[in-house]
Order: sequence, then structure tokens, then C-alpha cells
Amino acid sequence: MNMLKENILNVAIIGLGHLHPRAYMPLFENCKNTRVVAAYDENAELVDNFCRDFGLHSYHELNAILENERIDIAAIFLPHSDAGQAAIKCARKGIHLMVEKPVTATSRQAKEVSKAVADNHVKATTGYCWRYHPVIKKMKECINLGYIGDVVSVEARLAAGKVDRYIKGNSSWMLEKAKSGGGPLYNLGVHWIDTLCYLLDDKISQVCAVNTKTSDEYDVEDNSISMLKFHSGIVGVLSTSYIVPDCFPSGRDLYLGIKGTKGVLSFAPGYEGEKGSSGEGQTDILELYSDSKKVAGASARHFIFKLDKVEGYSGYLGKAYVEEFVDAIINDNQPFITMEQAIDVLDVVEAIYKSDEASTWINV
Repeated sequence: MNMLKENILNVAIIGLGHLHPRAYMPLFENCKNTRVVAAYDENAELVDNFCRDFGLHSYHELNAILENERIDIAAIFLPHSDAGQAAIKCARKGIHLMVEKPVTATSRQAKEVSKAVADNHVKATTGYCWRYHPVIKKMKECINLGYIGDVVSVEARLAAGKVDRYIKGNSSWMLEKAKSGGGPLYNLGVHWIDTLCYLLDDKISQVCAVNTKTSDEYDVEDNSISMLKFHSGIVGVLSTSYIVPDCFPSGRDLYLGIKGTKGVLSFAPGYEGEKGSSGEGQTDILELYSDSKKVAGASARHFIFKLDKVEGYSGYLGKAYVEEFVDAIINDNQPFITMEQAIDVLDVVEAIYKSDEASTWINV
């Protein structure tokens, strides 16, 4: 990256009722061009404890932190229903935005954020950090090189944990539709929607979905199955859920599979952080099986990626996400993940909910 050493960007954490803010702190602390200076949350006890732990200025009112601090980047972790207006306020102050995915509860709100970003000449991004995984980059390379022929179909699973982790993590609003927009589709499925569109250089044009709920204690779905159609004719299935037993490895069931006319790509991520007591980085494997002459002599290949050990949210992926956005600010580049792409994801999510209600295919 072509960053100047003297460029230090002040970061404010906006919202602490979320699982991720503490895990982002090492990412900012270890980025040579960022310095977290303050945090805001309306919950005084929550923000005061956080700021005491990290030596930050504490604020209980959003206007106060915006008026009293010199902020270059706002890292926003508010409930999805509140994140949009906070982002717009920050943009109008000339502050760049890292808004936790999916940015807002509705596509309409995200478009308002995008307009504020453009009107005030700031940069904005959101945390679809799977794009930075070296396996995802290799998958995209294999597709573009024609190793699996023409892509025919995709399969994506993303299930993580149980709903009680949001209650324990001061983010029970995730289980309230009015604040979150919905369940694992808004929180998890959005990752794979973005990743698939990135991998295929395509957009989803139609969906047909069924969302289910296993408890009356919350009003969001905890399981969703969606059929997808892309503009190019590729079809797919997206499964996302909060139903994973404690004994499941890492508490997550993750998978991406891409089938083509001449081969298959298969990726089951171990995800996040470190393995064992050795403190070594995570190892992930991409499997390629191909009949293409382009891979003659080794029609079955395993690409092994040992990710560097990195402390913080999503490890190496989170590090790459933060550093790329900082680089985009300093060097005046377009962020790798844009507001327009975030809006595309929300359009798909909203179509999935409409499909569930109407029990039919819905155009995105």
C-alpha cells in the first residue's frame, strides 16, 4: 500500500451494543494509520466500561462526540434501524464511514446514506470482508481462467451459533425485527450474497424463499432457504441459520460450492482466528475438480492457504478490510466494497422476505 507514515486517521466507535466493536479494536490498534480516540453509545455503563478498558473519551450523545472530537472515520455498530441516520450525520460532518453490514435495515435507508456520502465527498464501506480471503480470490481466478467451464449453479451455507449469543453480547436488538430488519439473512446471509455476486461478476435477478422460526421468544426468522437466479442464468441455493449445535466445529457451518460445465470448486472455511495452543494461523483448503484441458495432468487439485495469525475480528480478513479502506481514504481511491454494492445486497434480502410472504418467485 502507498500510504504516508504521517497520515494518522482518528477513529470513533459509534454504538457498542454489538458483538464486534471489541474485536475491531486490535485491528485499528495494529493499523499504523489509525488511532481510536472515542466511543459513543446511549447506554452509559456500556460505553464508560469500554472507554475505560481502551483509554478512550466516552460519550452518551451522538451530537456530543461529533461536535467535540476530530474524527476522520466513524465505525458504526448501531442497530440497523438507527445506523442510517447516524451515518448521514457523520457524512455531513465530512467523516468517512465504516458501517457494519448490512449498513441499514432497508434498501431505501441505504440509498439515503449513499446520497449523503456522495453529496459530502466522503468515502464509505461495509464489512463484507470475505472478499479478502485468499481462497475467494483463488476461486475467482479459477472461474475466470475457465477451469470449471461455464458456471451453472452455486450452493452457499452460512449458519452460526444460537440466538442466545446476541442476548449475552448486549445485542438482543438483533432479535427484534423493527431494529434489525430480520434474522440471519440480515446478519449472515448478506455475506454470501455479496461474495457470490463478487465471484460471478453478476447480480441476482430473482429469488424464491422460505423463512422459518422455531421460537416465539423473538420475531425474526432463525432459518432461511432461498433459491437464486442470476442475470446470466446461473442458479443457486442459499441456506442461512442461527441453528448450530454447540458441538459443531467452531460453532459454524460454512460452505461455498460452484459447479460448472467442466468442473467444481468446493470451499468449507474453518473461519476465524487461531488453531490450537500453538497460536498458528488458520489453514483453509480450496478443492478443484476439473475435466478441462487447462488443468490436464492434475484434474483434482487442493490449494492450501495458511492465513497469517492476526488478532481481531475475522483475523487476516478484518485486517485487510481495515487497511484497504484506510488506503482508499489516504490515496483517494474507491473503496473495494461500495455503498452501491451494499444496496444491491439489501435489494436481494428484501426480495427474499417478499418471496417468503407471497410464496412465489420475486424479481429483485
